[in-house]
Amino acid sequence: MSVISPVPPTTPAEALPGLLERLQRAQRADMLPSRAVRLDRLRRLEQLIDRHADAFAAAIGDDFGNRSPIEIRITETMLLKAGLRQARRHLARWMKPRRVGTSPAFWPGRSWLLPQPLGVVGIVSPWNYPLQLALAPLVGALAAGNRAMIKPSELTPRFSAALQAALAEHFEPDEVTVVTGDAAIGRAFVSLPFDHLVFTGSTAVGREVAQAAAKNLTPVTLELGGKSPAIVDASARIARAAERIAFGKLVNAGQTCIAPDYVLVPNAQRERFVAALRAAMARLYPSFRANPDYTSVVSERHFRRLRELVDEARERGATVIELEAPGEGIGRASRQLPPTLLLDVDPAMRVMQEEIFGPVLPIVGYDTLDEAIAFVNERDRPLALYWFGSDAAARRKVLSQTISGGVSLNETLLHVAQEGLPFGGVGASGMGAYHGEAGFRQFTKDKPVFEQSALAATGLIAPPYKPSIGRLLDWIGRIA
Repeated sequence: MSVISPVPPTTPAEALPGLLERLQRAQRADMLPSRAVRLDRLRRLEQLIDRHADAFAAAIGDDFGNRSPIEIRITETMLLKAGLRQARRHLARWMKPRRVGTSPAFWPGRSWLLPQPLGVVGIVSPWNYPLQLALAPLVGALAAGNRAMIKPSELTPRFSAALQAALAEHFEPDEVTVVTGDAAIGRAFVSLPFDHLVFTGSTAVGREVAQAAAKNLTPVTLELGGKSPAIVDASARIARAAERIAFGKLVNAGQTCIAPDYVLVPNAQRERFVAALRAAMARLYPSFRANPDYTSVVSERHFRRLRELVDEARERGATVIELEAPGEGIGRASRQLPPTLLLDVDPAMRVMQEEIFGPVLPIVGYDTLDEAIAFVNERDRPLALYWFGSDAAARRKVLSQTISGGVSLNETLLHVAQEGLPFGGVGASGMGAYHGEAGFRQFTKDKPVFEQSALAATGLIAPPYKPSIGRLLDWIGRIA
């Protein structure tokens, strides 16, 4: 049984500028932290995760109503520790100044890029993976030598309390600090003059965040979402594709920004795919109500929204298949919503217009691969795209003719677990990226530096100009 964490008091909005100023003063006192300082901060962050993992999982479970601690370990804790290991392993290389070419006309001068921390990074994290999405950007920010201020979601108040207490235990308040509160505090937070701001959440709120940050000319990393498609090619192994799509859709009950949002499947294989998908979901979760492995929908409001999406689709002619074990109904008390498949959907339905963020999966038939690609490209660019098949030419066509934040081939979700790959969106699904070296670079200013040599002859092109200046400039133009 989990121990319910106390709900943290709201941070007063008027306190936010002072908290930021404290971080800024500390950063100005050490604007280029040494590798030893950065490694120490990364080690302390890993110690925090190790010491508080069970408490974090219990708090997240309390906030959701039900969420498996094993699932939290797989999707949150393990990913964070992998990111920390990579950052520590490669930090020395990432921090090195990088020589770049110097125009021959200015030899023997030298040019290089000096990686420098931006300053104080603001992080607004969401409720769906509250641990991973609060601390993964922090890994990159600390590796890059920054300080940080975090605003977790008000929908996970017990986790927010646990995170606030854990960070206060392991970090000084002028290194990393956590503020808590509702949407009003969130609006005040994103209006602060950070040196960089990371926001993870919906596209609609992301637009508001970008507008607020623009008033301070604060650069932003927006990790949004949208409708990530899964394309089942005619060459796919149907049972395998169904198994991996079922996994990607039902982890965290579909409350994942990169979950498959709809499936494109050849019309000739639709019925076989639906049968395989139902079987795969039943194997993963033999029951949905009171199943400790199956996550609850986070709130009653989100539960109602999902039911409304299904009801509207049914009323407009969609075929609704609700997967329930014998004797089970919808677990309203626990907010455990059984998976629901939607066939014969219309693109104008709400479920095809909005990001679903739950265990509801529309299945759209297509006749040709060009038709499937066109369906994807007629919509906003997604955060993720999934393709299943063995036809190399079809794979190349999908990769070259679609644009998305990331791709997994013959798999779902797992591209985000690769620390060597940047994680980020494009267009309506976001801007900027982090994870691994991409995170270090995102939170770093590569300062361009040119060093003049004592042997330089640049005085030859200074006033007063001699009659031979034209020939000299012609020569410089040829070698530059």
